[in-house]
Amino acid sequence: MSIPWSDESLTFTPASPQPDAIPLTFAFPNTYTIGITSLGYQVVWATLASRPDLAVTRRFTDGQDRRSLSPELLGVSVSWELDYVNILTLLEELQIPIHSRDRADEHPLVFGGGPVLTANPEPFANFFDVVLMGDGEELLHEFIDAYKQVRESDRTTKLRKLSQVPGIYIPSLYKPEYDGADGPIVACRPMYDGVPDIVQKRTYRGNTLSTSTVVTPHAAWENIYMVEVVRSCPEMCRFCLASYLTLPFRVADLPEGLIPAIERGLEVTKRLGLLGASVTQHPEFDDLLTYLERDRFDDVRVSLASVRTGTVTKRLASVLTQRGSNSITVAVESGSERLRQVINKKLQNDEIYRAAQSAQAGGLKSIKFYGMAGLPFENAEDIEATVAMFKHLRKVAPKLRYSFGCSTFVPKAHTPFQWHRVDKSAQKTLKLFQKRLRPLGVEFRPESYNWSVIQALISRGDRRVGRVLEMARGFGDSLGSYKRAFKELKGELPPLAYYVHEDWDTEASLPWSHLLGPLNRDRLLQHRQDAIAQA
Repeated sequence: MSIPWSDESLTFTPASPQPDAIPLTFAFPNTYTIGITSLGYQVVWATLASRPDLAVTRRFTDGQDRRSLSPELLGVSVSWELDYVNILTLLEELQIPIHSRDRADEHPLVFGGGPVLTANPEPFANFFDVVLMGDGEELLHEFIDAYKQVRESDRTTKLRKLSQVPGIYIPSLYKPEYDGADGPIVACRPMYDGVPDIVQKRTYRGNTLSTSTVVTPHAAWENIYMVEVVRSCPEMCRFCLASYLTLPFRVADLPEGLIPAIERGLEVTKRLGLLGASVTQHPEFDDLLTYLERDRFDDVRVSLASVRTGTVTKRLASVLTQRGSNSITVAVESGSERLRQVINKKLQNDEIYRAAQSAQAGGLKSIKFYGMAGLPFENAEDIEATVAMFKHLRKVAPKLRYSFGCSTFVPKAHTPFQWHRVDKSAQKTLKLFQKRLRPLGVEFRPESYNWSVIQALISRGDRRVGRVLEMARGFGDSLGSYKRAFKELKGELPPLAYYVHEDWDTEASLPWSHLLGPLNRDRLLQHRQDAIAQA
């Protein structure tokens, strides 16, 4: 496929590479349409392409930059677990061994980043030479600067040098130890003196957040200019990777950062997306609404990411309606107030009903709710409470269209619920919701339970799971492929149920115990204990 680069409008100026610039390919392991819609991918590409000491090209599964370079550095942005299949295909296409141990000095260093690798890189550890953990604003520059110091050295010297940069994890310099071939992990320790015992995620603490660096009609959200309003979330729901992994909660400076960024974007498009896990909790959000209410924005379409339910007002709904939005998205997780207390979702049912009434009064046509099945400590009464919530919503705001996107709880590293299992009964709960909500006129959108099982395997996997991923890739894209791989590897790692359907001992070592997120183990256990007290 020929990617329409000429249709791109850039909001930055790429640097002209110096004669001795390092050739670097930055890849997204999916199609151009999906990859170019990722704000993270856009920002990292622009950061790299703005350096004259790099000659940067881009690559997607359906095309690449016209000027093809033999890369010295190959970067991959990983934001969806199953894209690992495309990463391995990419390596094969470039004739790079898929295992880091098999690469020689003439091969590129393969580095990766993004939320999947930051949370738990161990299942992918054998595929990457370098993992950049956390925010890239400062880390990317430090990575390139450190590499330049050893550019002419052998591969081992390069990796040892890079391991000294805070936030850079070099998997090949660490050796996992297990309690027997098919037992749990005991530890993952550095193999050489001078390599840090613990690698901590990097956190950018500035108040200038990310904005789109490219606008194109070929993005999944056509011609949208994205602005990151907040980063992380102050609610800290105990299952939520997006909150815990990205702490602390940070907000974009409104007069110095956010508004000038919006003005730049509106020079190239009339579609604006405000992003963040909890956009409406920006302390100056009302001022932002006032700014967007100005008559000169009458032809601008504004859309919001998921917002906190209690912040949905008639005014917010009215502004969104005036700016071309028909719906709003809120995450309620469950209709049960008891269960929401357990997971630390600070939300009462009355707030949900008021949000629906405000949305209807402000002119919106629909609300998209997000929830979960199989949350820790969930019971039958909690499930019934969700059905009852939608029945009541139909009464208090009857003109709205309702949809309910529901996924199965998946334990995530660095969250208080990382020790909990995927509940097999969630599959029945999804079917129950389908049966009970359809007569209410609620559009039910369940996420595949089987996909949740695979996601949990990767989320909680240790380094041995990498072999499962390679083998399943050859068998096909289904849960059965992973089960078949476990069957063939029996005795070489724990069974699938261990990774997915078992609660883990809170005293045991975890696959990511040598990788530190924003909160340490004791703090996470304290938050988990708070959940148990509520249950």
